Amino acid sequence: MSRAIQQILEIDPAQSVWTADGRPDEPSPPLRDDIKADVAIIGGGFTGISTAYHLSRRFPDLRIVVLEARRLANGASGRNGGMMLNWINGVGTDDPALTRLVYDTTRSGIEDIVALIQQHDLSVRHSRDGCLEVYTDARRAEAAHARVERLNAMGIPVAYLDRATLASRLGMETAAGAVYDASEGHLHGVDFLRALKPVLLSRGVAIYEQTPVCLVTEGSTITLTTPHGTVRAAAIVLGTNAYTPALGYFRTGLFAMHSHVLATAPLTPEQRAAIPWGKVTGFTDDMDRISYGCINHEGAIVFGGGGNDAYAYRYGGSPNFTGSTERAARTMQRLLHKYFPALDGVPIAQRWSGPLGITMSRVCSIGVTGEHRNVYYGVGYSGHGITLANLAGRVITDIYAGEGERWEGLPFYNKRLTGVPPEPFRWVGYQAYTRLTGRSPRRTD
Repeated sequence: MSRAIQQILEIDPAQSVWTADGRPDEPSPPLRDDIKADVAIIGGGFTGISTAYHLSRRFPDLRIVVLEARRLANGASGRNGGMMLNWINGVGTDDPALTRLVYDTTRSGIEDIVALIQQHDLSVRHSRDGCLEVYTDARRAEAAHARVERLNAMGIPVAYLDRATLASRLGMETAAGAVYDASEGHLHGVDFLRALKPVLLSRGVAIYEQTPVCLVTEGSTITLTTPHGTVRAAAIVLGTNAYTPALGYFRTGLFAMHSHVLATAPLTPEQRAAIPWGKVTGFTDDMDRISYGCINHEGAIVFGGGGNDAYAYRYGGSPNFTGSTERAARTMQRLLHKYFPALDGVPIAQRWSGPLGITMSRVCSIGVTGEHRNVYYGVGYSGHGITLANLAGRVITDIYAGEGERWEGLPFYNKRLTGVPPEPFRWVGYQAYTRLTGRSPRRTD
């Protein structure tokens, strides 16, 4: 079976704050030969690099190749909001066993990231000072308070903060309440992936950047065709998330949505003191078009979302970057200043967009597919990619080893993805629905 994809050749001038100040790195040369591998990984983001790390540690004799169309961390892994979050987007349940399983799994995913940084003494900016889920409506805040009590009864250590606490301690005067999770945090994704690169190279993993895969030919041995060479591999990994439909996979289950993000200039000590955010790393809110923000290690506020203008769907689902628009920037600034009036007048240093891999249910899928069951994948993280995409490396490695049953109770395990209509119905439906409702289309399972 042959699957053609569009080559990604556009250059996006809008750098994310993570790329702009990421640790120095010399790109690996592109592939210019015909080679063989046991496992070929397409994509140099969190999913691909995490899989290469876990496979190479568990199976040191495997010939592993990573093919990245541009640079490591070029996609959402280097263009996100920076927060390591618990839970699986799209999964809402009152079942105590499943709730605890989902929380423990994602929390261990965050712990794995931090442990990996410490184990290899990586120079990676990160923190684990907790994040807030902010509620802007009193009724929803009251429901969140009740949910916190149920979670506490299950042994899940989250806390509820009321309106007065948020106003006095965090300067969020418009919030009605919030859920605080001390185990969440922040990760500089570009630092992380660039720091892991020499670890992988020392294990014999071959990394080729500026090497887009132009054609996938499935079989018991899979052939990947690139502009200047081919890779023949017994198995492949799709670490491409929003780009995956362009490879010919999950075209009716996954689509690329662009999330616009901005970063302020680093705050002065006086400006920082004017928003008594405490040590909390960041927050998300309860709106359908979620807004989110965090403080990076340089003291800049990274902020995104907050309305239709802050998200975009391009006709045909192209994941190629568009930079950020003036309209999106105005929308985000307006909401940022609503949450933190003291930031009015603080200059915006950077703005950019990144492609999210979105499923209709918002639940991601990690598993294996293909006629010969040799196409492994992790896609559709729907905004929780820092934790889930890094976790995907462990899951894929276990499935490859024939031990995937340990993940069977989780909603993402080999989840079937459907519900995305073909073009032009997809584009027309998205535009009509978002403009009429101000919400993002989704399906509940």
